[in-house]
Amino acid sequence: MSNVVNGPEIDCSPAPGDRHHVQILTSRDVPLGGPRAMTVHRTLPQRARSLIGAWCFADHYGPADVRTTGGMDVPPHPHTGLQTVSWLFTGEIEHRDSLGVHAFVRPGEVNLMTAGHGIAHSEVSTPDTTTLHGVQLWVALPDESRDTARNFEHFVPEPIALDGGRVSVFIGDLLGKSSPVTTFSPLLGAQIDLDMGASVTIPVHPTFEHGVLVDQGSVSVEGAEVGQTELAYLAPGHHHITLQSSDERPCRMILLGGTPFGEDLVMWWNFVGRSHEEIVEYRTQWQAQADRFGHVEGYVGGVDRLPAPTLPNARIKPRLTAES
Repeated sequence: MSNVVNGPEIDCSPAPGDRHHVQILTSRDVPLGGPRAMTVHRTLPQRARSLIGAWCFADHYGPADVRTTGGMDVPPHPHTGLQTVSWLFTGEIEHRDSLGVHAFVRPGEVNLMTAGHGIAHSEVSTPDTTTLHGVQLWVALPDESRDTARNFEHFVPEPIALDGGRVSVFIGDLLGKSSPVTTFSPLLGAQIDLDMGASVTIPVHPTFEHGVLVDQGSVSVEGAEVGQTELAYLAPGHHHITLQSSDERPCRMILLGGTPFGEDLVMWWNFVGRSHEEIVEYRTQWQAQADRFGHVEGYVGGVDRLPAPTLPNARIKPRLTAES
C-alpha cells in the first residue's frame, strides 16, 4: 500500500518508557485513492510513537463496502528499505510486483514483500470483493539488510485454539507456533480473536516492546481499556500480556512486537532511508523509471505508475517525537 500523505518526514527513533505503563494511541483517518477514496485508520507512525520494534507503519481499514467506495486501486508505486506485510479479515486483493510475482491477498494468509534495495508493486481489490477489511503493515529493515534483494513470500498459519479464543501467528513465534517468512530483526505479528467476555494471558518475549491494535470490539490490555481502531503500546519488560474481551461482543486484534529498533530512520512517502540525500535520490530514480525499482507487468488502471509527491522546500530532517 502506498502512503498517500505528503506529510513531513518522521524520525523513527525508539525510546525508553515505563515497563508497566500502557500507552493508548489513537488513529487518524487517511483517504486512500481518488474522489471516492476508501478511508484507512493510521496508527503508526504518529507524533506519540513512531515504531514498535521494527514495525514502522500500520494502516487498518474497513469493513468497507467497496461497491460504493470503489475499493482499493493503488497503481504501481515504489518502496525502499522495508518489508510490506498484508493481512486481510475480509475480501481479496490482487498483487503484482516488479519481481514478476502475481498473487492474491486473502483472509488468514500473509503476503510479505521485501523491498530492500528497491521494488514496485500494485494493489487492487478484486471484482468479486464486496467488503474489504484488513491491515497493511510495514517493517523497517536494519542498516545492514536494507539493500537486500527484493523478495516475496506467502504463508498460511494454522490457528492456535485457546480457551475462549484463537491465535494465528503470521510473523515470528508465539505459543509454540512459528512463521517461516523471512525477517531481518526479531519480530512478532499475530491475529488474536477472543470470544465475548473471554480472558487470556499470553507469554511474550520480555525483550520485545508490543502493540495491541484493536480491530473489532473492545479489550482490556493489562487493565487498560482499548477501543476499536486504538493501539495499546507496552514497553519491554513484560513476560505475559493479559487480554480481557468485553461482555458486549467478541474482540479481534493484531498483536505486534519486536526488540526496540535502535536506529534513526527518515520516512518520506513510500521510502525508508537514513538521510535527506537518500530520499532525494530515491525519488529522482523513481521519477526517471530507473532499474532500481523495476517494472510491474499486468496492471490495468487509469495511470501506469504513481508519481512521487513534490519534495518539501527545505532539507528533510528527522522530526522529534514524544518517544525521542
